[in-house]
Amino acid sequence: MEDKRLSRLWYVLHTKSRFENVVNDGLGKKSIEVFLPKITVRSKRRDRKAMIRIPLFPGYLFVKTDLAPESHLEIVKTAGAVRLIGSKQEPVSVPEETIDSLKIMVNGDHLVTTGNSLTKGDKVLVVSGPFAGVTGTFIRYGGKGRVVVNIEALGQYAGVEVNEDEIEILPKILT
Repeated sequence: MEDKRLSRLWYVLHTKSRFENVVNDGLGKKSIEVFLPKITVRSKRRDRKAMIRIPLFPGYLFVKTDLAPESHLEIVKTAGAVRLIGSKQEPVSVPEETIDSLKIMVNGDHLVTTGNSLTKGDKVLVVSGPFAGVTGTFIRYGGKGRVVVNIEALGQYAGVEVNEDEIEILPKILT
């Protein structure tokens, strides 16, 4: 059986929030093979209609490396890098086929959709639209990109239907 430490495999690298490009550039300068999949989306800012390129997986990118201690150290000491994703014993590799598939997806001209799947009871924040700034609880999908959110006021609940792209899941820490 081949030792994982001798072969170069793909691993997921967690980065600081919004540091994906910094880490990508830093690893590139160190001649470390890196892949940061990006997709084109419409800017969510109200004053802009521009199409922008954003990471497919915010906070993560892929690096191809062996697990030699000096290579591992060189990766994690890159500005903005946090850690390689895996168990307490060692990082977990990503199959080459997965990386190839991702490269095909992001290099094509088709729309790639992403998102978090919502679970009943998730706390959400409405980030745009007429209910912007309201915090509520996800109840169910309403169809055609709509979701139903319960908003508590005066000890009672009121359900509203909003576009799914108008809400963000609140981290468990904030709820």
